[in-house]
Amino acid sequence: MREDKPFTIYGQTFESRLLIGSALYPSPQVMTDAIHASQSQIVTVSLRRQNSVSAGQDFWQLIKDTGLTVLPNTAGCHSVKEAVTLANMCREVFATDWIKLELIGDEYNLQPDPIALLDATEILLQDGFKVLPYCTDDLVLCQRLAALGCEVLMPWGAPIGTGKGLLNPYNLAMIRQRLPDMTLIVDAGLGVPSHACQALEMGYDAVLLNSAIAGAGCPVKMARAFNHAVQAGRAAYIAQAMPEKDVAAPSTPTMGMPFWHQN
Repeated sequence: MREDKPFTIYGQTFESRLLIGSALYPSPQVMTDAIHASQSQIVTVSLRRQNSVSAGQDFWQLIKDTGLTVLPNTAGCHSVKEAVTLANMCREVFATDWIKLELIGDEYNLQPDPIALLDATEILLQDGFKVLPYCTDDLVLCQRLAALGCEVLMPWGAPIGTGKGLLNPYNLAMIRQRLPDMTLIVDAGLGVPSHACQALEMGYDAVLLNSAIAGAGCPVKMARAFNHAVQAGRAAYIAQAMPEKDVAAPSTPTMGMPFWHQN
């Protein structure tokens, strides 16, 4: 059995290994109910998506009322300058040095730009931010981000909003293997609770998702399901799965002949 290490983000410990988004819900009440049902302790918010001052203030009040730790993000940014500017605005508005750094490199699948991501990460780290970079499942990129000083990495499971799950389990497993002490969070592309369970079973520390809950037929029930899946996945990882085999093996050992065949 493995040691069950606590889930930490830049020195802060959390019990829940599910991070939840705050966009795309059918109503503010459904969003609030789903967040509570997930039992998450961290909620992501986007400053850019607030279209007016009054609407932004109302939304921000709803988020504050949840009592959760806020993780602002730079969703929608396409350049280093744009991301750095928005990160500084987020720090002022949300009063936190945490930033989920997102930089779009391709409009078709919203893939993060790895080169710009490295540049922006370096700038923000030097400016005192605690950066959580959203990146692809590229091992070398993750190693470069770690070398810059990131304590948390957020590789995608699949393109954001697709619900396809973990498209490249080998890549994700290799990142986990080569960065054993790094806090790793699978972010984006998950669709159903089994995807989250699989990520935790692989040894990832947590998952972050939004569309899978907000876009479900019943977001509140789905949030509750993801909460259970994350707990199950972590428990399975700690328990350590049996080794796979190429041939069948009886679950009930046999010794000699059945007693009714014996003299």
